[in-house]
Amino acid sequence: MKSFKQLAIIGSTASGKTALSIEVAKDINAHILSLDSLALYKDIDIVSAKPTLKERAGVKHFGIDLIYPDEEFNVVTFIELYNEVYKECIKDGKNLIIVGGTSFYLKMLIDGISKLPTISQQSKEKSIEYLQDTQKAYQFISDIDKSYMTNIDSKDRYRIEKALNIYFETGLTPSEYFRKNPPKPTIIQPLPIYQIVWDREILRKRISLRTQMMYSDGLIDEICYLEKRYTRKPNSMKSIGIKETLAYLDGIYDKKMLIEKITTNTARLAKRQTTYNNSQFKNVTKGNVKKLKEILIK
Repeated sequence: MKSFKQLAIIGSTASGKTALSIEVAKDINAHILSLDSLALYKDIDIVSAKPTLKERAGVKHFGIDLIYPDEEFNVVTFIELYNEVYKECIKDGKNLIIVGGTSFYLKMLIDGISKLPTISQQSKEKSIEYLQDTQKAYQFISDIDKSYMTNIDSKDRYRIEKALNIYFETGLTPSEYFRKNPPKPTIIQPLPIYQIVWDREILRKRISLRTQMMYSDGLIDEICYLEKRYTRKPNSMKSIGIKETLAYLDGIYDKKMLIEKITTNTARLAKRQTTYNNSQFKNVTKGNVKKLKEILIK
């Protein structure tokens, strides 16, 4: 398919990405790949604000309802997913719209990631032994590779373990390993990126309205079901909207406080997303939904 085209629509949570992407997809004959780290989970429907089956009708979506909340998903898995979706688009004669708020995945598609070594059981066990004291493990690897660990929090067990695994398996510091194994981008052709922007106060009102709608649509029942089936252990159960509802179920918040907490934490997330998008992507076309719709739908 020589005329294959792809574009990305990014923006903070509650900015209107979903509705815009579906409208554009119908206009340009495209599949949609979701960039939402919560929508990829089955059973997490209301709190993720994923598009309903009715909204998805007529447009094939990928990256939604992909795994269960107690299963792992990372950027490597997402890149593999993108490659599968790309092949599907070519086979179906479709274009592709990449859309969502987890822009880190998009950044990795453009910049690439380094291939990690296969970690032996012996190296894994050694890392686990060190991680019995996370602070000591952090200090150990920091003493060896201070520059790499500077940007890693001393409580970030996942990334500390990753650094330890690389060191024990290869004998190289993470910095040395990544210099020898530079990242390879997945998307090499130019990718037009469109970013939805809102006035902060208006976005806050949109977030508040969506939170109230989530509550009315059965948020409490959904979280009760998730807790019963998956417990509170999975990382997905620590997401915004879930953790506050669990606190409500524990009697820490009343209904009013629950809605306020979710709204406030979501607004903070939106601010972080906007900051990330503004700092990580260049040559982006920005505007409100109406302006971007005029540009994308002709």
